[in-house]
Amino acid sequence: MKRKFFAVLLAFVSLGCQTAFAASSEQDGNKACRRDAFRLCSAEIPNKDKIEACMKQHYDQLSPPCQKMFQSSSSNNDGK
Repeated sequence: MKRKFFAVLLAFVSLGCQTAFAASSEQDGNKACRRDAFRLCSAEIPNKDKIEACMKQHYDQLSPPCQKMFQSSSSNNDGK
């Protein structure tokens, strides 16, 4: 179980780096989305790309703080 938790944590840290969040925003994103990832996308753990895709598919079911992190992520990538 601990391995699974650390795999998810690593996936979210990597996800945060890919979306160019600042270090504090990465931590906020991890906190905001951790429960949603386990609840909605546990079958995809530890594959970070599949977790991200799964969470985007379930966007309407994400908690408001997690939805906000995905909104921030997409707005950061709009100019690229």
